[in-house]
Amino acid sequence: MAVDVIKMPKLGFGLMRLPEKDGKIDHEETCRMVDAYMDAGLNYFDTAYVYHGGLSEVEAREALVKRYSRDKFMLATKLPAWELKNKDDRDRIFNEQLERAGVDYFDYYLLHSIEDGNIEKYEKLDCFDWGFKKKAEGKIKHFGFSFHGSLDLLEKVLDEHPDMEFIQIQLNYLDWDNPVVRSGKVYELVHSRNMPMIIMEPVKGGTLASLKPELEAKYKALRPEASIASWAFRYVASLPGVMTILSGMTHEDQMHDNIETFKNFEPLSDAEKAVVEEVTRIMLDIPQIGCTACKYCCDGCPMKISIPDVFRTINTMNLYNEEFRPKAYYNGLVEAGMGRASDCIACGQCESVCPQHLPIIKLMKEAAARLD
Repeated sequence: MAVDVIKMPKLGFGLMRLPEKDGKIDHEETCRMVDAYMDAGLNYFDTAYVYHGGLSEVEAREALVKRYSRDKFMLATKLPAWELKNKDDRDRIFNEQLERAGVDYFDYYLLHSIEDGNIEKYEKLDCFDWGFKKKAEGKIKHFGFSFHGSLDLLEKVLDEHPDMEFIQIQLNYLDWDNPVVRSGKVYELVHSRNMPMIIMEPVKGGTLASLKPELEAKYKALRPEASIASWAFRYVASLPGVMTILSGMTHEDQMHDNIETFKNFEPLSDAEKAVVEEVTRIMLDIPQIGCTACKYCCDGCPMKISIPDVFRTINTMNLYNEEFRPKAYYNGLVEAGMGRASDCIACGQCESVCPQHLPIIKLMKEAAARLD
């Protein structure tokens, strides 16, 4: 069964950055966000085995599956290479996911974050054929993969596994020419193969939702009432071949703003594209750490350092040329129990799972020199 692009909503609800309260997922706010999303006629939810320390799939059950008829929504999750030791782990994890989410099948299932460092494991453990067997059993409706690797690897995967039904890629205007993320080149290759695309990180982990005042002013001059984040979504949604755009929303106001963006969607005009290009050029001249706050690095950190928050602090200092408030934010997190940047023991666990391939150990040393 081919992917029905027509039935896919343009805005997908990513369950990676759910609201939290007292260190736990805020179930009540999550339910309100799910309700607002469903009431808007949208129905695609994306989770994964590792999101929120393994609790995202559970929250999908509690906030979505238990509260809505199964035929009213589509649920996607992923098989993580880094959790696989042998072939038996494929079924063990998959069955655990079904139990966590409280479903009998997944509408969309992905091999999580294919990249040059884990493709061998996916191949060795025969995960591609395994996925299609699950589809034949009716446990998966559509089988695809998310991607964070090189162009050569992407072409190899597409050539050797032409039956894969869809791909999830990172794409936003700031990363279009990024030599590591390669958003533009990845998009162009996938689009040339006519493969449906799901887009992640359209706002680059929130980086493109709030800019320097002089940059925001350029957007506001054309659309005074529109949010800054809406420009990032409209940029991606204006591209042909995009099936669904995921937003990892954390608060209700983000949900309502995104719904408003897509309710009466307008592609970028030529004048608006020119402004986005101008903003991009200016932003690329400001030193930034390309962290998207996916938090893959956090679960295994022996020193309990919230690495994305450290990088957010440094980026804010660089972007706004300000010291006091970013450092106060950082010190507040430390007082609440987060490890300091200087606590890093350079074990490398974080670098092994970072989808952006950041030199985290080096960056943490630099952050420690500025913050500690």
